[in-house]
Order: sequence, then C-alpha cells, then structure tokens
Amino acid sequence: MRNPTTKSRLRSFIRCLVLGLVLLWSLAALALVAARWVDPPTTAVHMQRRVQAWIHNTPYRERYRFIPLSQISPDLQHAVVAAEDTRFYQHHGFDWQQIQIAAQEDIEGERTRGASTITQQVVKNLFFGTGRSVLRKGAEVTLVPVAELVLGKRRILEIYLNVVEWGPAIYGADSACRYYYATTARNIGLDQSARLAAILPAPLKRRPERMNNYSVIILKRMHQMGW
Repeated sequence: MRNPTTKSRLRSFIRCLVLGLVLLWSLAALALVAARWVDPPTTAVHMQRRVQAWIHNTPYRERYRFIPLSQISPDLQHAVVAAEDTRFYQHHGFDWQQIQIAAQEDIEGERTRGASTITQQVVKNLFFGTGRSVLRKGAEVTLVPVAELVLGKRRILEIYLNVVEWGPAIYGADSACRYYYATTARNIGLDQSARLAAILPAPLKRRPERMNNYSVIILKRMHQMGW
C-alpha cells in the first residue's frame, strides 16, 4: 500500500473545501427563504459588534426590536431609499450605475451614499458582517438574486430597516428613532427621517444633528422622486 500522493491529497482538500462552501451557501439560501416569514433574531453584524466589544472589554447594550414595515413612517422609508438606493424599486438587486457614481464620489472625496444596493446590504448584514474579501463578495453576488426572488422588495426593505446599524449597538428604525429623538418609527418626522438616513453610510461616526448638508440633499432627492 502506497501513501496518498501530494496531488491526491490536494484534490481531496479542494473537493472538501468546495463541498463545504456549497453547503454554507445552501444554508444561507435556505435562511433567506425562511426570512420571508421569520424575522431575523440577529445578524452577522450584530454578532460581530458583540465580539468586538468583548475583545476590547467595552460596555455593550444592544438595542434591537423588529417591527412591521407598516409601523415605520413612510417618510423614513422614503428617506432611506433616497439616501441609500434611489433605484431600489427598478433594479433586480444590482445597480451598476449607482456603484459607478459612488466610486466617482469616493475619488472626489464627496461620498454621500453607499455603493451597494439595499438588497446587497441586507445579504451582507445577515451573513457577512462588515469585513471585505473576494470570497465574501462572490458569495454576496450569488445570494442577492435569491433574496430578490424569494423576499420581494417590500420584505427586503422591511428587513433592512430593522437590522441596519444606526449607531453603536443601535439596530433598526424603531431603536434609532427612540434613541435619537425619543419617538417611535411610526411617528418620526420628515426632517428627522432625512437626518437619520444621512448617517447610514457611517453609523459609528455620524450623528443626526450634524447632518445638515446631507439631509438637505436627501430631502431634494425625495422631492425629485415624488415623495
């Protein structure tokens, strides 16, 4: 009996790696199917922040409450779409024109919106956290069409508004409204909605009261979109 050659061992390793990746992708796809009816109890971003707080031995009091889209002010819904993904209702998960605009704004140092669509951000929040890698991006690209197919626009927006990070340990529209303005997501006003939407690209650094310029831009976009 001969020992396995290096080549056969490499083939076995690659086979196991591929099977493992396929299994993980399948589990993520099934989780997206389940998310059509089941509200996510947590996300990769939430878990990442908990681990970071534990590592750095810093206080961590998570604010997270999932509420139906009907309990979130239309002003806040529209402000977030205008800020993060103006073609949300037209594209099928990817908006290459929007990505190009964001890239140009990065070059010019005038970034005012995220490069990813809301659907991409939902997938990233649920499964991948804030880290960046080619492997993660590849998995995200393949899961976005699944999310669009099984969830639909209304549910995607509902999940996004409820799980997105709005500040240190602040997740979701209702938690953000209560924390920053001592009101509910249902009762948040137009100007306050624009200011909250303005902090989404950098929620750990920005604060609503400082978003004078960008909130005006968001309000203008909302007006242009018929809101």
